Amino acid sequence: MTSQAAEGPETVVASRRSKITPEREQEFYDAVLEQIRGCGYEALTMEGVAASARCSKSTLYRQWKTKPQFVAAALRSNRCPRFAGIDTGSLAGDLREAARAAGEQSGADTQLLQALGHAMMQDEELQRALRDALVEPEVSALKGMIDRGVARGEVAADHPALAYIPAQLLGVLRVRPVLDGQYADAEYLQGFVEAVVIPALGLT
Repeated sequence: MTSQAAEGPETVVASRRSKITPEREQEFYDAVLEQIRGCGYEALTMEGVAASARCSKSTLYRQWKTKPQFVAAALRSNRCPRFAGIDTGSLAGDLREAARAAGEQSGADTQLLQALGHAMMQDEELQRALRDALVEPEVSALKGMIDRGVARGEVAADHPALAYIPAQLLGVLRVRPVLDGQYADAEYLQGFVEAVVIPALGLT
């Protein structure tokens, strides 16, 4: 390898990135998401994140060239499915446990979704990142619960209500703050599952 190649753009970027530890990088991501929840996406600035994370603005711009890239990276870094590992042995039990898990984190996640709502529709990268981080993992976990329930014979594979379960649970999280002015906590979501979802599937 020539000295010229060693000093190429990719090498320089890798060198710059290597100066930031994974722990420090996560601090930047946490600061970004916290500011979005607090003041919204439009009000988020690199300057504000730099002040919160106690670093220079140039450090952030070297690592992430634009605000959308920075926010997309932060979303992907915080991918943590709420429903991972839920397997109670019955579909009704899984749905009750999913409702409890979703309700325990509903405030932070709903704030983030609401704050990113308009920006997400304008920026495909943000939309993909939000789906990767918050939507697809949870939809996939819910579909896994359904598949296990079908395999156990608890519900027919062609039951028409099965396709709407993810939309029901995730939709209630989004809409309750609009209807009632408060987040869909565990008690509310578990009540919804008991009164609406489980009866619709013919479960007990």
